[in-house]
Amino acid sequence: MKRIVVVLVFAGAAASLFAQTAAELLARVDDNEIYGTIVYEGQMIIDYNGKRFVKTMKAWARGNSDSFIEFTNREDAGTKYLKKDKRLYVYSPDTEEVMLISGHMLKESMMGSDMSYEDTIENETLTARYTPVLAESATVGGKDCWVLDLTAKSRTESYPKQKLWIEKSTGDLVRYELFALSGAKLKEYVLIRVEVIGTRRFPVEMEIRDLMRKGSKTTLVMNNITLDQPIADSVFTTRNLER
Repeated sequence: MKRIVVVLVFAGAAASLFAQTAAELLARVDDNEIYGTIVYEGQMIIDYNGKRFVKTMKAWARGNSDSFIEFTNREDAGTKYLKKDKRLYVYSPDTEEVMLISGHMLKESMMGSDMSYEDTIENETLTARYTPVLAESATVGGKDCWVLDLTAKSRTESYPKQKLWIEKSTGDLVRYELFALSGAKLKEYVLIRVEVIGTRRFPVEMEIRDLMRKGSKTTLVMNNITLDQPIADSVFTTRNLER
């Protein structure tokens, strides 16, 4: 009964405090994960229906506008993706053609993984895209976490709702779930490993599950990461796709 009385008496103050705390927690996640530029070598380890596929790549990205990915594993060598001026292009060495990926195609699986094309090209802050509410405190994998519920600010957001688990001691985003407007859960992300790069704790290995694909998961691993260093404009050009 005491807890109920306290909530009733201080409801307005508590709501304000929770809103501020939620915003601060979300900003902490952004500070760790959002970059000015990034260059890295990566692996996509795709487990699907009892089979494993390993794809390797090199990637460059700048802000929320430019990104370039080149696959280097034998089966996909020479396949390249370019995000430029809010458009996404792919170059296939088999056809030697550049194709624009747009509309419903952005929601399709990228290279057979649990990530869609639009998942891979988003680098805008969560703070800019969502309104957070501090929901509860919970333990995930033995880690004491704050739980945030996020609601999209824009109707065009791919995932209208998200739920985040943020470790209290480190600020690491250890788990998050993505939901449709109906409340149906679409995807799950689980943090496996972080690296301290400069002053931030950066996620370098994570597991992703598209719940619309049975028996599927993708492990994304990032190596040799360089953050916030200049990248030549020539990297983010259609000419670079065809080289």
